[in-house]
Amino acid sequence: MKKASSFEKVAARCWNLLNEGKPFTPIFTIGTMLIYSLSKLGSPSYSLGLLLGLLAILPLLIIYYLYDFPLFLRNYLWIPFTAYLIIWDHVNLSLLFTGIGLYFFFTVFFWGTFYYHLRIGTSWLNFTRFWKLVLKNSDSTSGNAQEQLPKFLLLLSLWNLTIEKQTWSGSEIGVVVFFYLAILLFAWILHKNLFDWKPKIIPSFTSNVEERTDAINKKVIVMVIDGMRKERFEEANTPFLDYLRKNGTDYTRMETVYPARTVVCFSSMFSGTYPFEHGIKSNMVWKQGIKVESVFDTLRKVGKKGSLLAVAHLVDSFGKDVETFTAVMHNNVVDRKIIDRAKNIMEEQDPDLQIVQLISTDQTGHSRGVLYDEYIQKIEEADALVKEYFEWLKARGKLENYTFIVCADHGQADGIGGHGHLDEGERFVPFFMYGSAIEQGKSVEEKHSLVSLASTISYLLGAPYPSHSRGPVLIDAVRKDV
Repeated sequence: MKKASSFEKVAARCWNLLNEGKPFTPIFTIGTMLIYSLSKLGSPSYSLGLLLGLLAILPLLIIYYLYDFPLFLRNYLWIPFTAYLIIWDHVNLSLLFTGIGLYFFFTVFFWGTFYYHLRIGTSWLNFTRFWKLVLKNSDSTSGNAQEQLPKFLLLLSLWNLTIEKQTWSGSEIGVVVFFYLAILLFAWILHKNLFDWKPKIIPSFTSNVEERTDAINKKVIVMVIDGMRKERFEEANTPFLDYLRKNGTDYTRMETVYPARTVVCFSSMFSGTYPFEHGIKSNMVWKQGIKVESVFDTLRKVGKKGSLLAVAHLVDSFGKDVETFTAVMHNNVVDRKIIDRAKNIMEEQDPDLQIVQLISTDQTGHSRGVLYDEYIQKIEEADALVKEYFEWLKARGKLENYTFIVCADHGQADGIGGHGHLDEGERFVPFFMYGSAIEQGKSVEEKHSLVSLASTISYLLGAPYPSHSRGPVLIDAVRKDV
């Protein structure tokens, strides 16, 4: 299996500028206005007006960058646009329809059809479904039409008004300033009173069990089925994963972190702490590398090796501890290739900790939606591949003293399989442990967090906890006689 090239790593970072909702809004607004104004850019006076108009809307761009409006909060975004229509009663329909047309061209055809066809082999007819996913998606990404439409319609209208009006009296400027302050206050009030569903942060560092200097296990294997929604997993036919759950310890209320984006989740899972400490706050990483110790660092302290086989953008968190695979591959074969590469790594490097990220389920959710049969099919394929790898490890004597963990990093919501702000289907993830030191047939109903994974791995392998690990060791899964 090919590793992710340097070009792919850079391309993945660039794509996140268009995928993440915060940077997309200003990029799309500016791009739309420039395209609309192409025929007039030769005029110095118009170009100057264009620049002044951009400066005029800059405060609103900042407000919309600071505040996400995901899930039901997006419904309130139409209030500022309605207020604009009442106050100024000025609309350039050709500009707004240009923006709407460009938006749906980008999301439905460029992203949902062209991009996914070239990258993962989705059908050229994917647009026939993708438009419905964009309209339904509730997460704060560029593919959330109900959030992005009122944002850029207001921004374009104010920008165009500034250009066409040219001269403004002091009182008119005062109205604009008051309008922006009202939007800022409106956003602050909404987020203070309604944006209240984030998981509670564990206030203290890991202390429920003392660190071990002797290892319980020789190996820990973690299979992360990216984007596997818990309720859809329950509906799928997964005999091997069901066997591991029933004969190991199943955490029925394992909660992911906020925001539930892949790079954020992995950073938290393997450092044991939250974005405010490890520094990774979205898939769009401005400064590479987590700011705290990871489980890979603590394993090195005791002469052990950890391996993470994952997509290119996880290099942004863990650097050289990640062995990347290319994500530019047909979605029907990518997990197969990942398992083959995992076997090679185990044979060549024999790591004490191996983490393998399977991505086909997540990619199907994003490209085809989570409520369709294709998504269930990918979960069932993952079940067969995990079984194959487990049996391969066992046949080669790699499972003499081990813990085998299966989990998802986050779930996926309706629409384009969005995830980040913990809509229905995102918050709680499958998580179960199986192995020689793990309690059999146990179900833990108490709520736990994925930040406990790092400390639990360290405990099993006899390594110190990562420096900022907050998650309690999942000690109720460990047999008392080990």
